Amino acid sequence: MSQASQTISDRIQQELDNLTRAERQLALSILENYPASGLGPLAALAKGANVSAPTVARMVQKLGYKGYSDFQAELREELRARVKNPIAKHDTWAEAAPSEHLLNRFTDAVIDNIRLTLGQIDPKAFDEACDLVATQTRHLYIVGGRITHTLAEYFFMHMQVIRADVTHVQSTSNTWPHYLLNAKEGDVFVIFDVRRYENNTLKLAEMARARGAKIILFTDQWRSPVHQLADISLSCRIIVPSAWDSAATTMLLIETMISSVQSLNWDETKERMETLEDMFDQTKLFRKFI
Repeated sequence: MSQASQTISDRIQQELDNLTRAERQLALSILENYPASGLGPLAALAKGANVSAPTVARMVQKLGYKGYSDFQAELREELRARVKNPIAKHDTWAEAAPSEHLLNRFTDAVIDNIRLTLGQIDPKAFDEACDLVATQTRHLYIVGGRITHTLAEYFFMHMQVIRADVTHVQSTSNTWPHYLLNAKEGDVFVIFDVRRYENNTLKLAEMARARGAKIILFTDQWRSPVHQLADISLSCRIIVPSAWDSAATTMLLIETMISSVQSLNWDETKERMETLEDMFDQTKLFRKFI
């Protein structure tokens, strides 16, 4: 991605690992309410992030700006460009509801999340992740946590059909070390970990990495500590007008990966699907209308 095409959010994401603790705290505060968080006075931004004014000045310089005024000028340019972008213009998605209705505000937030997420994901890294998941000589382990186990289970169900040698691991279970017994060098762990990041998930990732496994991480814009161990991290923006974070953008990436892996393994996947359908017919699990 060229410097000109990068958003400030992109730059922050790229620099997170190079920031000091205070600068990282500031960066995460900016991302929490991006882009509005950067539009006020420097002192207000510093106070909101509970850091000093010099910390703000140092961080914006690390992002490539001469000072806070240059940082704000580019942020305002970014906002003007966004208004001109058809996907970012305000529409009333639920036409029978007023524009301020939660249905429309929530949809606006999800679309913004998708746009910001896709703007900072490297397609080559995504393709590499799909190739790793599709390689059938590598056992595939799918790991979820307290909330993310639902995403992991959805991904696991599809991978079971697409390829062999797939295991679903829940880091919230006290039996998860058992699954590592058979893990070997080159196997692939797809791990889901979003705030609040789970200690068991980090320990599992550390032990899998020690056994030579590859790690693909689905996380949020602040990035799980597992990011430091992952071969490929896919960060999704998750903020919506709710007490709960949104899984919509993560699900978009999951379903895209399912489609990609299915295509990469299509001959075997087709055969497995046909066999599965035959089993469904024999068990009469589903009703047939013709």
